[in-house]
Amino acid sequence: MDCVLMHKNIPVVDMEIDEMAGTISKINKTHDIRHLPPGINIQKASIDRKTLNDWWTGRSIPASRDGIREALERLNVYNTVMLITKCCGLSLSDQYWICPKDSGLQWNDINFFHNDFSKDMGEILFGHEPADFNRISLMSPDNTSDGWLRKKWIIAGGKRFLMKGGSGVYEQEPFNEVVACAVMRRLEIHHINYTLTFDNGKPYSLCENFITPDTELIPAWRIKESFKKDNRNSELTHLLRCCDSLGIPGANAALDKMLALDYIISNEDRHYNNFGFIRNAETLEWLGFAPIYDSGTSLWYNTRFVGRAMECKPFRKSHDEQIKLVGDFSWFDADALAGLSDEIIEILSQSEAVEAERRTAIAAAVKERCKRIEKLL
Repeated sequence: MDCVLMHKNIPVVDMEIDEMAGTISKINKTHDIRHLPPGINIQKASIDRKTLNDWWTGRSIPASRDGIREALERLNVYNTVMLITKCCGLSLSDQYWICPKDSGLQWNDINFFHNDFSKDMGEILFGHEPADFNRISLMSPDNTSDGWLRKKWIIAGGKRFLMKGGSGVYEQEPFNEVVACAVMRRLEIHHINYTLTFDNGKPYSLCENFITPDTELIPAWRIKESFKKDNRNSELTHLLRCCDSLGIPGANAALDKMLALDYIISNEDRHYNNFGFIRNAETLEWLGFAPIYDSGTSLWYNTRFVGRAMECKPFRKSHDEQIKLVGDFSWFDADALAGLSDEIIEILSQSEAVEAERRTAIAAAVKERCKRIEKLL
């Protein structure tokens, strides 16, 4: 497929995509190198195809997604990367897309921020049968959604919402998102608001898209890949230096708050694609740290042993070590957390799988972690 990688209405680079594999097979003419996705290597004024392919394939649904193998078999599609071309690479997280050569497609006519999208892919990913399987449309942002949990985008009241499920015996992740919001609301940490919803008796978290037609989310992974790491620097120092070099404001203070939150809720999966930064897609101006999202893999969600030490990410493997990286706790208001235990129990009580004893144990473990932070003060 001959196409142009576009950034909204701006042509970035002509390229060819292998339709059988879904990957970029050739890079041709470069139009505007400034609008390349962050983290793409430029070698002797030429775009490095490998790093561009890494970015492109990183837009696909991960092979570990719950139910994806069955979905691919039903669609007769070889891999998840092939699904990206079915929706022109469009996403609800940024403004990049591919325009087939001589197609005449325009951003305003096909982007998912202004235009409706097909529900078919979301239904298939949730294990449902589309109304007419012979006429399904794969023009959907579900083709470019990240993460291993079952999820889909929906439109309600003209707004875009992400609906995300749970896993394991407890299916606790949707409830954990709401608990994390309670902590962040009390501590005045900028975050995405999550609510609970249920579908066929299954719990799901629901959050409104925080990206607009004029902004985009750049995951921390793309930021850290923008510059070569000096082996003398830690991962955190390298990321902060990348932010400084790019002119991203407020990264240090925001990371302090994120690490404190993750300590309180024992978040196990704050990898480099689970936090990021916002920039203006038109001017390329960096607006700052993205509101915190994706905190569900926490609160001992997949173990019976509530309160035990769990491994963490991204800068250390131990929460006790990672919390030491926080340089400023002046914003931390211990009094604001009064009554948090009761709120946690109330939120978890909406789950049929989380029994009373487990709810109480989780609330007590969180309270103990809050006390440990008070001691650090």
